[in-house]
Amino acid sequence: MNTLILSIETSTSACSVALHADGQLLGTQMLVKEGSHSIKLTILIDQLLENCSQKLSDLSAIAVSIGPGSYTGLRIGLATAKGLCFGLDIPLIAIPTLKILASAYQGIESPVIALLPMMDARRMEVYSAIYQADNLAELDAVKPVILEENSYDGLKDMSIIAFGNGSAKFQAICQTSNIQFQSEPLFPEAKCMGKLAFDIFLNKAFENIVTLEPQYLKEFVGTQPKKNLL
Repeated sequence: MNTLILSIETSTSACSVALHADGQLLGTQMLVKEGSHSIKLTILIDQLLENCSQKLSDLSAIAVSIGPGSYTGLRIGLATAKGLCFGLDIPLIAIPTLKILASAYQGIESPVIALLPMMDARRMEVYSAIYQADNLAELDAVKPVILEENSYDGLKDMSIIAFGNGSAKFQAICQTSNIQFQSEPLFPEAKCMGKLAFDIFLNKAFENIVTLEPQYLKEFVGTQPKKNLL
C-alpha cells in the first residue's frame, strides 16, 4: 500500500498543495495571490484530491512548510495541517521552508557544491540557509541575514547557486565571484516536498500536533490602525 502524503506550502504569497505517493508526485495545485491563503487553501486541497481520484481518508500523513516566511501564511498552513491530522488521526510532518526551496535544485548536474536559498525579509534582509547540493545536508543553519556586498565571503572555496525571491537584491551588490544567481524558482512549492516528507515518514520523525509552532525567526511587528479622522 502506497504512503500517500498531502503537502501544504503557505510561507509566501504563493499558496500550493501537492499529493505524493511514496515520494512520487501525483498532482499539485498552486495560486499566487497575496492574502488568499485563508480562503483558497482548503479549496485547493479539495481540487487536488478530486483531480488525483483520492479522498482525505486515503492520506497517510500531512506535511507542512514550517518557516520562515509570512506570519499569516505560516499560521494558516499549520492550522489547516493540524486540523486535518487531528480529524484523520494521521501524523504531522514539518519541513523547513528554505529546505523545500533548495530541494528544487537537489542533484543538479554541475560543479555546484552548495545551494543558497534566499527568502525576502524586507529592506536589505533575507532569510537564508546553505545546503549541500547532492543531499541537502545543512552547511549553514537557517537565519536572518542583513545583506552586504561581502555577505557569505567565508564560502569562497565552494561554487554556490543562489535563488529565491530574496536573491535579486543580493545579486545587485554581491562582490563574491563564486556565487551564481538563478531567477527560478522564486517560491518554495509543495510539489518539492514529496521526497523530504517521505523520508521523514519512513523515519517516523513526526511532530506533536498540539505543541508545534511555526519557525518565524523574527518577532511579529504589527502596525497601528489609522485613526478615523472623519
